[in-house]
Amino acid sequence: MKQLKREVVAYAGLTLMTVIIGFSFIFVKIALRHASPIDLLAHRFTAATAGLFFFYLFRRKGWPVIERKSIFHLLTLSLFYPLLLFSMQTIGLQFTSASEAGILSATAPIFTVILASIFLKEKSSFWQIIFVLLSVGGVVYIMYRNGLGEISSETLKGDFFILLSVVSMAIYFVLGRKATQQINAMDITFFMTVTACVIFNLMAVIAHLKLDTLPLYFAAFNNSEFLWTILYLGILSSFLTSFLTNSALSVIPASQVSIFNNFSPVIAVFSGVLFLNETLHVYHVIGGIMVLIGIIGVNVLKK
Repeated sequence: MKQLKREVVAYAGLTLMTVIIGFSFIFVKIALRHASPIDLLAHRFTAATAGLFFFYLFRRKGWPVIERKSIFHLLTLSLFYPLLLFSMQTIGLQFTSASEAGILSATAPIFTVILASIFLKEKSSFWQIIFVLLSVGGVVYIMYRNGLGEISSETLKGDFFILLSVVSMAIYFVLGRKATQQINAMDITFFMTVTACVIFNLMAVIAHLKLDTLPLYFAAFNNSEFLWTILYLGILSSFLTSFLTNSALSVIPASQVSIFNNFSPVIAVFSGVLFLNETLHVYHVIGGIMVLIGIIGVNVLKK
């Protein structure tokens, strides 16, 4: 019964995570209007770290204790998430649309199932594989019907970086599954977030020093739109989603955690309808149902 409760909480957290990530594609596109990719990443993880410290201050249960023997494992995990994942994703979104990024993000379960079967010995049944493909097909169907037909060299460049971020995500799911069996999920989140904050800020400062533009480091914050996007991307889309993912990986197999990402691109479409006045078509509904059936099939109908 206790394990069942933990799984229910984990699935609820993953549902919240997919909603946050679904909106994050739009927020990244908005933030890139005002800042370079490296500045965006630096400010994003500064906000995430600030949110993390406030969490610990209000929690009043002590700060995380990272054992020396765990540092190498955590550094390896942090390399793929958040360092490579968010770097590649942010660069890619400079050259491609949020919708096309969603198409490639939908392939994450395929990479995760393959890697999890090799390194974690997680077995996927025939029907689980079918439901993964159904979910991926739902996202691809939506984006295809959304009019994504022409491919330019810029789009290919963006898609290449997005694909690298997807592979990084799949590797992170596999490595994170092992790490969460030995290390507390909140401690992992703390280490990953602070590491990304330090590295991205160092990279941004060095870049500005080379260009002699250090006074412009915080210039983007003069725009209120950038401030709100950074708070969303930092506190919700970085800190909170990292914690929810690490918590879920301590309870649920990596392949099942990964499938939840397929719902994020669908949310991105519907958020465009709500906030950008885009038109909702029948194929959006059909594709959304395909994604939902795929998620249910993999996570509920396990046998």
